[in-house]
Amino acid sequence: MSAPTISAPPADAHIDALPPRAWRTPVLLAVLAAITIVPFGIFGSDAEVAFQWSATGDAVQLTPLVVNVRLVGILMGLVAVAAALVAFWYAYRRVVVPMWLIVVAGLAFLVALISWVGAGGSVPVVFLLTGAIALSTPIVFGALGGVIGERVGIVNIAIEAQLLAGAFVAAVVASLTGSYIAALIGAMVAGALIAMVLAAFSITYLVDQVVVGVVLIGLVIAVTNFMYSAVLAPNSAEWNNPGTLPAIAIPLLSDIPVIGPVLFDQRITTYIMFVLVPATWFVLFRTKWGLRVRALGEYPLAADTVGIKVNVWRFWTISIAGLVVGLGGASLTIGSVGAFVREMSAGQGFIALAAVILGRWNPWGVAIAALLFGFASNFRIWAGQAGSQLPPDLIAMTPYVVTLVAVAVVAGKVIGPKAAGKPYIKE
Repeated sequence: MSAPTISAPPADAHIDALPPRAWRTPVLLAVLAAITIVPFGIFGSDAEVAFQWSATGDAVQLTPLVVNVRLVGILMGLVAVAAALVAFWYAYRRVVVPMWLIVVAGLAFLVALISWVGAGGSVPVVFLLTGAIALSTPIVFGALGGVIGERVGIVNIAIEAQLLAGAFVAAVVASLTGSYIAALIGAMVAGALIAMVLAAFSITYLVDQVVVGVVLIGLVIAVTNFMYSAVLAPNSAEWNNPGTLPAIAIPLLSDIPVIGPVLFDQRITTYIMFVLVPATWFVLFRTKWGLRVRALGEYPLAADTVGIKVNVWRFWTISIAGLVVGLGGASLTIGSVGAFVREMSAGQGFIALAAVILGRWNPWGVAIAALLFGFASNFRIWAGQAGSQLPPDLIAMTPYVVTLVAVAVVAGKVIGPKAAGKPYIKE
């Protein structure tokens, strides 16, 4: 009996097994580097700009750093060019470009841009960072709700509605009761109720989750606009005069230069955000409850076979996510400007969804992404005050342009929970 013959694999089999080279991220970084070094560096201003590290009233006053705008542009441009070259090297080796490289290139571009905008004047570093955290707070809450929802298998398109409802209820409850605690609880309940409606229609009646979310957004906008016109505007002193939560300075820590006023002199909503980000990560990735939630978002059939009630878990988990997003709504009113304004969420729920994708469904990642969007919004405010050469309409587009560019960089490279958005029907 002859021995069986083993055919050799085709000569090009190893070539087919190699992953394709992904050039999109290196090309985008190269474009970013060119924008950094050419207009801000080579053709930049010869004026000087002063980076102010201390705000008026800080316990410790640091000497401003005065630098040449063109020199900053060239140096930051070289950093961005180096990051782009390394990215091309990674792509050539068929290795995914690491996120830290993208962050380095982005920071280099931001430093050059800020220097260029502040040419001939000063850059208030503490103001930019403090404002970035304040403006990113509702986005972080919304993104955390989105992460929890998608991890359990529910796409929470209604984040915008939950933020708006939370903002409305927080303002009204605080105005009527004078209690900020009651206002925070009311905002959380409002967010949870909308999440329950989303869950009921998508789980019980199998309605498309995206459709339900969009309808809820339109409904909440219509209801809050009507209530604003009919009740809040005519009786603003009684119904829409909540004031704002006081800033709580942590002794000693708040006196640390730069870091102190940025991190340790904030409102309670921001401190809650600081706690919720690591707490959410720990619960999702280090507890039995989190393991079950992630199983429901990846392979609900397997979870069902071990006795987990898929739809019950999904309903209550998305309700908890609604509680978190409701806090984000409260941070828009009593945690920021005070009074409720028509449609004041202003698309931040959709930016939170972008942060979920950019942050790769990880609480730490979405917090960093939300901080990027918050910084973009605060930059828009500062650039307008600093008399930037950029047209006002272009400045107003900044947060949304950042959102599009950021998502474009990671699109196609990240894969969310496999069962997100898919109803589970037990056979």
